[in-house]
Amino acid sequence: MTPNTPQALDGLRILDLSRVLAGPWCTQMLGDLGADVVKVERPGRGDDTRAWGPPFLPDADGRPSQESAYYLCANRNKRSITIDLALAEGARLVRELAAVSDVLVENFKVGDLARYGLSPEQLLQLNPRLVICSITGFGQTGPWREKPGYDFVAQALGGLMSVTGAADGEPGAGPQKVGVAVTDLYTGLHATIAILAALRHRDQTGRGQWIDLSLFDSQLAMLANLGSQALCGGTTPTRLGNAHPSIAPYQSLATQDGHLIVAVGNDRQFAHLAEVLGHPEWAADPRFASNAQRVAHRQDLTAALETHFRSQPRAHWLERLEAAGVPCAAVNTVNEALALEQTHARGMVVSLAHPLNPGQKLIGNPIQMGETPIQYRRPPPSLGEHGESVLREWLGADAATCTAWRESGALG
Repeated sequence: MTPNTPQALDGLRILDLSRVLAGPWCTQMLGDLGADVVKVERPGRGDDTRAWGPPFLPDADGRPSQESAYYLCANRNKRSITIDLALAEGARLVRELAAVSDVLVENFKVGDLARYGLSPEQLLQLNPRLVICSITGFGQTGPWREKPGYDFVAQALGGLMSVTGAADGEPGAGPQKVGVAVTDLYTGLHATIAILAALRHRDQTGRGQWIDLSLFDSQLAMLANLGSQALCGGTTPTRLGNAHPSIAPYQSLATQDGHLIVAVGNDRQFAHLAEVLGHPEWAADPRFASNAQRVAHRQDLTAALETHFRSQPRAHWLERLEAAGVPCAAVNTVNEALALEQTHARGMVVSLAHPLNPGQKLIGNPIQMGETPIQYRRPPPSLGEHGESVLREWLGADAATCTAWRESGALG
């Protein structure tokens, strides 16, 4: 791959007024695909996540910088400009940028941008080809539209926490949030899909549109089979820890020195598991002979499995299970997962030339495209790093004009 290799979204301009995770995750994806993404931030403070640490990226002397690890995860392939929206000149500058943009992404509270003359209706009047994506906690309509929204809140209200965590009666029972902000990330991916669909429509009709996305809606959508179970079966899904509601054994198990998982999907695989454990007769046991029977006798099966797996180290079991064709895996730490041979073979750890660390490593993009591959053109930007270059390229501003914007306080 060379710098001249084409990318799918070459030539698209994305004006990013979002912060934290859902919006930035979307715009980072668009940037990875080749779009020119300009991140608009508050002067002096920037994206909230810049301060969400430790850990912070160390500088050349090994001292913590102002760049948090959290911020770095969602802001590569972007340029940063600082604009004070509270000033009339700042709002005017954003309008000028929006007038030459293809997409604008924002996650202000419902109606908040109208205070600056930047409502979707006003921006579409200014630039009818603009695609605007608004991301909020609960959407632009409904009785909760003005409530602030956070991933944690959406996980709780949207049912995800009720099916995450140990089952009632087990140690540590109780609802749990997922370990990463999956609702934010899922919403960011929905936003990316919606924006690309809207651009396709724009290319066919010449008309942009306003996309209304919420964390709550995305959380409901990602309930998937559990939501369908509740609507179609009249049942209430419950927590099962790492077990599966419809398959057994499909769970994590403790060994002498760590945890592994088994994912037995059919009776043949269960027979192989029984052989590995030295109990081939389990395959004919009336309690375990079929998946339905194993689910019905889950507690007996789990007790028997736990006794055997605790008797040997994890590597012992993984070697034998893999040889027998039983789906299994080690439960890795994040560091172990990032160090795997497969991780590096797939290019999922990349190095970016950040000013504070020329070899800074970040997790890569999972999309593998043959003709228009992902490129890592820019590290996550420093606050306001590209203000004048953006104004020159997007607005044709000269040095005197950039100075005037800065002296007005609009440009930070």
